[in-house]
Amino acid sequence: MKESPNLIFHVLFLLLLISPSVFSWKKDEFRNCNQTPFCKRARSRKPGACNLIATEVSISDDGDLIAKLITKIPENNGSQDPPVEVDSQPLLLTISVYQDGILRLKIDEDQSLNPPKKRFEEKIDNDLGFSSVVYLDGDYEGVLRHDPFEVFVRERGNGKRVLSINSNGLFDFEQLREKKEGDDWEERFRSHTDTRPYGPQSISFDVSFFGADIVSGIPEHATSLALKPTSGPGVEDGFSEPYRLFNLDVFEYLHESPFGLYGSIPFMFSHGKARGSSGFFWLNAAEMQIDVFGTGWNAGQDKIMMPVDEKRIDTLWMSEAGVVDAFFFVGPGPKDVVRQYTSVTGRPAMPQLFATAYHQCRWNYRDEEDVFGVDSKFDEHDIPYDVLWLDIEHTDGKRYFTWDKVLFPNPEEMQNKLAAKGRHMVTIVDPHIKRDDNYYIHKEASDNGYYVKDASNRDFDGWCWPGSSSYVDVVNPDIRSWWADKFSYGNYVGSTPYLYIWNDMNEPSVFNGPEVTMPRDALHFGGTEHRELHNAYGYYFHMATSNGLVKRENGKDRPFVLSRAFFPGTQRYGAVWTGDNTAEWDHLRVSVPMLLTLGLTGISFSGADVGGFFGNPEPDLLVRWYQLGAYYPFFRAHAHQDTKRREPWLFGERNTQLIREAIHTRYMFLPYFYTLFREANVTGTPVIRPLWMEFPADEETFSNDEAFMVGNGLLVQGVYTERAKHVSVYLPGDQSWYDLRNGATYKGGKRHKFEALEDSVPAFQRAGTIIPRKDRFRRSSTQMDKDPYTLVIALNSSKEAEGELYIDDGKSFNFENGAYIHRHFKFSNGKLTSSNAAPSGAGGNKFSTDCTVERIILLGLSPAPKSAFIEPSNQKVGIEMGPLTIRPGKNPSFATIRKPNVRIADNWTIKIL
Repeated sequence: MKESPNLIFHVLFLLLLISPSVFSWKKDEFRNCNQTPFCKRARSRKPGACNLIATEVSISDDGDLIAKLITKIPENNGSQDPPVEVDSQPLLLTISVYQDGILRLKIDEDQSLNPPKKRFEEKIDNDLGFSSVVYLDGDYEGVLRHDPFEVFVRERGNGKRVLSINSNGLFDFEQLREKKEGDDWEERFRSHTDTRPYGPQSISFDVSFFGADIVSGIPEHATSLALKPTSGPGVEDGFSEPYRLFNLDVFEYLHESPFGLYGSIPFMFSHGKARGSSGFFWLNAAEMQIDVFGTGWNAGQDKIMMPVDEKRIDTLWMSEAGVVDAFFFVGPGPKDVVRQYTSVTGRPAMPQLFATAYHQCRWNYRDEEDVFGVDSKFDEHDIPYDVLWLDIEHTDGKRYFTWDKVLFPNPEEMQNKLAAKGRHMVTIVDPHIKRDDNYYIHKEASDNGYYVKDASNRDFDGWCWPGSSSYVDVVNPDIRSWWADKFSYGNYVGSTPYLYIWNDMNEPSVFNGPEVTMPRDALHFGGTEHRELHNAYGYYFHMATSNGLVKRENGKDRPFVLSRAFFPGTQRYGAVWTGDNTAEWDHLRVSVPMLLTLGLTGISFSGADVGGFFGNPEPDLLVRWYQLGAYYPFFRAHAHQDTKRREPWLFGERNTQLIREAIHTRYMFLPYFYTLFREANVTGTPVIRPLWMEFPADEETFSNDEAFMVGNGLLVQGVYTERAKHVSVYLPGDQSWYDLRNGATYKGGKRHKFEALEDSVPAFQRAGTIIPRKDRFRRSSTQMDKDPYTLVIALNSSKEAEGELYIDDGKSFNFENGAYIHRHFKFSNGKLTSSNAAPSGAGGNKFSTDCTVERIILLGLSPAPKSAFIEPSNQKVGIEMGPLTIRPGKNPSFATIRKPNVRIADNWTIKIL
């Protein structure tokens, strides 16, 4: 008997679920530039191809510079040929001065000329002659060159350029037009056809970064922090493709590739010794491809509009759709650029304290017995953790917001038992909804028209984990509100205040779709095609879920939602992770530049699956991953269902001890991490940073992405090779560094060779910093709430140091109304001072703590003093020798003030006698 196509597909689908290797990355499953017409067309253009000029330049009532871009008609020069016909309408250009000295450029079709549709965009003295100038804050100005059209930012004093668009004449804007007989606008890839009802609508242009030694950013790609050239002389094998920004579900991605992964942020960061830092951001949610040109890419071309010997990095930005809505960030420092970018896209959310601690996850913990067994083993082995995660198998047949009644019959009781130890749970909720009329989520969405539509305007039906599925149209704000309501306790039966959420597969992933995603001609709210907003779909889903947890608690508690897909602004709603990595040394290595890139582009709260999602790590790799992962902003172990169980106690006593010490390290530094998360929340500065963010003039740091800074005070170097005997570490700056293992000092500004000790990766405290810790080990961060603090003072050559500590209730939004403590510590002239760093009016009686300082450790103070005097208590205390850390084995001793009896929230002074 002949099987029906649907039955055959269903069988094949089940085989895919059983055999994860089928999903491994296959190059031919995804489009390259030559298979992507808009990319192929844009790449074929030569410098100087743009023939647009700016006319009718004026200043609007709002103070914006506005102009029309028209096609320049070549001069006739007496020729008898008929005049050239222009087949395009004028484009509208607007230049605005944004806050903080940011220049914003918008270019779109003139809506008064009635184009076939309005292009989708994300929501954030008249004619002045040859060029028009707008003044930015500080020492910069924006310039619109009229003929040929070009926009750039320059320094006002010396005229040196910082950033520019169309200096190489590669701007192109494919205008919408009515379809004529004979036009074939369809695009085909493998078995899929994209109807493209509105035809070509791509935009491309060149962007130049002046004075740049490196460019970084545009995540997500598994590659180096400094982006490699993709076009021009000397391009490496494998990097001849542009960097792709198109959110995709990629199993077992390659560790070194410009191929696009789960998220897309079209923001590029440049840095150089001479000029400092700058940034360029294109707010556009359609597919994008970006070339980084190598030196000499345009040799022999005579149509460029700048000095050929001026140091710069040129790039080409290509998008399938949208409008030009671009932002120029002038810096000049790295932290200035991040501040400027996050002032546009939003500052990172302040996480709950528990979320900054250690998370334990697996696809899947089988049942409640498994959950309790894992939980008790952590206690048995004296390993703290804060969150236990449940993947898709905990649900009733992949129906989200439900529980398998056999495997998880008492979900509330389960969560409450964990909560008694200060622990939390996370469950997974994905955007694909099982098409089952008996499933209340599907019935509501279907009855109310809440699903994304296909090109025929019927509910889109694709395949994902539940089988036949439809996808919530979270682009619609009303549907986002409906989705948010699903997280109430009445709707999500079995949930408690201790349950938080994980959004996976939200690229969105469609197993039977083109490139494992939704067709580009699917329709969203307002008739917008999926191609126009694809990269923002996961962002909207993350937003709706995060808002749901806020609504669940009536706005009292901060949400925690992890998302795989991301877009500019994701940082306002929660954390992300780097997706389906593999238990390989190369994936451990590439996790660092991937996370640093996310931090540069606003997403501070990010991590990589410790141990690798796929495969079975050898103990050496797993231990090294824990030792490095303890310094990731988001610290979670996770593994595929087909891997061997790999909880920390399953690899022998010694490895259990090493993993325990790594996790203890994270808990010890939680006060420091939490302070850094607050810094990110206020300024955008990432929690972990490239070395050059703290040492911007040190060229040795520019290509170094094996090490990173945690805040301004810690430098961490991973160990990335199996059974390594030694590791080389570059310590920047002109001050010393103190080894966290033994307090030994090493000179800055040079490379050092260290023995690769098995007990930790190399990590150092920077001279001149004060770092707060909590040294008592508990079951969870919640149980550390009232524990005392340790201050580690690492003195520089002037015998000085500074640091900060931020404290709030770790949970609510009350900190936004001043309910927090922010202390500034300074050691100078032999005296340690604690003072209030909060703005006037903050703090006070809104938040308080009785926590005290338990130990003050002084590094770099020789000879060791004997006593100290504390004010205002007028108390003299002794100084004794004590260990740097509480860890097994022998530890060198350092001058320590034990139990000075000062409250962490108070003003006080300790004078060394």
